[in-house]
Amino acid sequence: MHNKKVWKTVKGADFVKHIYTGKTKDVYELENGHYLLKFKDDVTGENGVFDPGANTVGLTMEGAGRAGLRLTKHFFEILKEKDIPTHYIDADIEEATMTVQPATVFGKGLEVICRYRAVGSFLRRYGMYAQEEQPLDAFVEVTLKDDDRQDPPISEDALAMLGILSHEEYKELKELTKKIAATVKEELAKKEIDLYDIKFEFGRAKNGQVLLIDEISGGNMRAYKQGKYIEPLELEKMMLEM
Repeated sequence: MHNKKVWKTVKGADFVKHIYTGKTKDVYELENGHYLLKFKDDVTGENGVFDPGANTVGLTMEGAGRAGLRLTKHFFEILKEKDIPTHYIDADIEEATMTVQPATVFGKGLEVICRYRAVGSFLRRYGMYAQEEQPLDAFVEVTLKDDDRQDPPISEDALAMLGILSHEEYKELKELTKKIAATVKEELAKKEIDLYDIKFEFGRAKNGQVLLIDEISGGNMRAYKQGKYIEPLELEKMMLEM
C-alpha cells in the first residue's frame, strides 16, 4: 500500500490527485471533490486460489477489473432504485473507473460479511460446531482491516469502546448489510445462483450518513450454481448475459 498525493491525468477523467493504492483498485481525488476508483485485474486469495475474505492479492485475472465494475454498476444502480445509500455516482466500463462521492471509513477500515452458508473463515473458526455449507441466517460479521493481524473479527461493544463506531451506527450498518445482501441474493437467484457469503465496506458521508462504499462484484462474494463454485469472471457473464 502506498499513500501519495501527486496530480496526474487518468484517461477519461479530469486532473486527479493519487490518494491511495489498494489491493484491487487505486483511488484518486478529482478536482470537483469526487473520487475516482480505478479497478485492477488483481483479486484477493492465497497460493493462487481466490478467496474474497483473504487479506492478500492471490492472483491476477485478465479482465477482472472491468468485469467487477460491470457487476458493481449493475448492483449499485439497483440499490439506487431502492433508495439504499451508497457512494456510487457513475461508472466508465471501458476505462474501468467508477466515480463516487467522498466518504470516510470507520477507524482504519472495516469489512462486513453477510453469511448464508458456513464456508471459508467462518468454517475454519467454528468447525467444532458448524458443518460445511451449513445454512446460516444472514449472519453479519465485522472484521478490522488489519493485514498484520489477519483481519480479526470484532464485536459491537468493542467497536464502540474503541471509538470506531457508535452502537447506533453499528445497528444501521448491520441493517444495511442484511438489506443489501438480500438484494444481491435475490438478483443471483433469478439466474439460479446461490449466494454463500458476501463482503461489504461502509463509510460515513460528509453529513454523517452510513453508506455502502467500495464495490459489489464476484471478487467480494462466494456464489455457487448446482453446488459448483462460480469464478468472478464467469459470474459477471452469467449475471449480465442478454
